[in-house]
Amino acid sequence: MIINRVDKNFAVAPQIAPQDMAALAADGFTTVICNRPDGEEPGQPDVATMRAAAEAEGMAFHHIPISGGVFPPDSVAAHRTARQEATGATLAYCRSGTRSITLDAIANPDERELEERLRLAADAGYDLSALRGRVA
Repeated sequence: MIINRVDKNFAVAPQIAPQDMAALAADGFTTVICNRPDGEEPGQPDVATMRAAAEAEGMAFHHIPISGGVFPPDSVAAHRTARQEATGATLAYCRSGTRSITLDAIANPDERELEERLRLAADAGYDLSALRGRVA
């Protein structure tokens, strides 16, 4: 499991597995957000399995699927709300982590300036500079 910390309250990751939930909970995560549509790739754990594993460890689970590089306003709002209502650290995941970090930068739940959002993403290993206009 690869965790890319953005700050103390948020991290992104490539696809995780149901058996990773115990380690995430032990590491202080209280919320998990899945940004993958079900069945996006063969062998990907389905959302129901991931939700059950997260909830078994006492974590909240949100499914906010993003596909085709489109970040609909309702998905942006749902992500923002999930992050702001989290009682501890949040982990968002997708195939590589890029959709998750992009969605967080667009949703801007911590109300950060654009340059800070881009810097935090870069520090976590994701270059969002090409999306500057979209993230703004």
